[in-house]
Amino acid sequence: MTVMTGRRRIGKTTLVKKAFSEIPFLYFFVGKKSENLLCAELKEIVCEAFGEDIGDFTSFARLFAVIMSISKRKNFTLVLDEFQNFRYANNAIFSEMQNIWDSNKDESHINLVLCGSIYSKMKRIFDDKDEPLYGRCTARFNIRPFSILTLKEILGDFNPQYTADDLLCLYMITGGVARYVEQLMTQGAHTKVEMINCTLESGSYFIDEAREMLSDEFGRDYGNYFSILAAIASGDTTRGEIKSYTGIEAGGFLDNLEKDFGIIEKMRPYLSGTNSKKVRYAISDNFLDFWFRFIYKYRSAVEIQNLKYVRDKVYADYETYSGLVLERYFRQQYKETGIYNIVSGYWDRDGKDEIDLVAVNEAERAITIGEVKRNPDKIDLNLLEEKSTKILSHHKGWSVSFAGLSLKDM
Repeated sequence: MTVMTGRRRIGKTTLVKKAFSEIPFLYFFVGKKSENLLCAELKEIVCEAFGEDIGDFTSFARLFAVIMSISKRKNFTLVLDEFQNFRYANNAIFSEMQNIWDSNKDESHINLVLCGSIYSKMKRIFDDKDEPLYGRCTARFNIRPFSILTLKEILGDFNPQYTADDLLCLYMITGGVARYVEQLMTQGAHTKVEMINCTLESGSYFIDEAREMLSDEFGRDYGNYFSILAAIASGDTTRGEIKSYTGIEAGGFLDNLEKDFGIIEKMRPYLSGTNSKKVRYAISDNFLDFWFRFIYKYRSAVEIQNLKYVRDKVYADYETYSGLVLERYFRQQYKETGIYNIVSGYWDRDGKDEIDLVAVNEAERAITIGEVKRNPDKIDLNLLEEKSTKILSHHKGWSVSFAGLSLKDM
């Protein structure tokens, strides 16, 4: 039993369809339908795959028992996609599956792959000790966005002469999410201007994407969650700033956004302890950060189809906003080297001595401290060294290097 999670549009379905080709492969999308309809659809898939009539079913448990019985004499992969949707048909399905699985798995030859994109619900099904399928899976995969190297390769295929700003804009809008990259590339948006215009044009795939994606996650509290995410995307990243921006006591919502939904991350400066109050929050998904900063913020213009107004706002704010995205880009790039065990930033209590990048290899006793600017002429390594005094005092005898990172280093 393999559990595969990952945000919507990350490419889970395409991945499993490509990956499982050596043995018979059955794919079933679990729609928000009645148990009867789900049984009828899955039964057809099973009958067609194995060329045998297995009868009719109104109970998923009975059908699953037959599938497990077949797996004792046949070797196959069964993918149940959007697995969490079974709860709409019958919440008892999960406990019924557990009993059937436990009774048959040791004699079966099934590769059961359970996919889901609603993070909070999949987490509850498999991580909550009170849930019947807790502890049952053999392996778990959390599908991640494309790496920076892969983004470069894809953009290079479509635009061999791409600029650093083209790459930064692709990273800024898509964050490496497969479907978003595909949308831009196949629609001929291969430069910064083309990407922004494609994202913010009438009928764009991206305009309603975040709202549709998050409505299932947030339920009735979506208004509060959206307000908090809008505050973070606008640069109000501490708990106090978020409360001032929204008027909401955000503590519980922030905890849920971090732990249950996996949408934000809690950031602490390098050298601070886990109880440090110097906490900032960041939206960990580039597209959602972009969407809340521009599309949600200017939703009044979006609703009257004045998307030129929104595009103008993006272009006006591009230098500032893409500079912040560039910091995230280089932190990710340093993580992807595999050299460092800590990649972070640093700021003091007053927010004065702010450092964009701190990359640490504790085994080699080596540390890289970096300043990130779009324009390399604005980088001052002497000032960076001065701001690093406290960090260096904790790393006497270490190998220390200072890096100025700009668009030309992408």
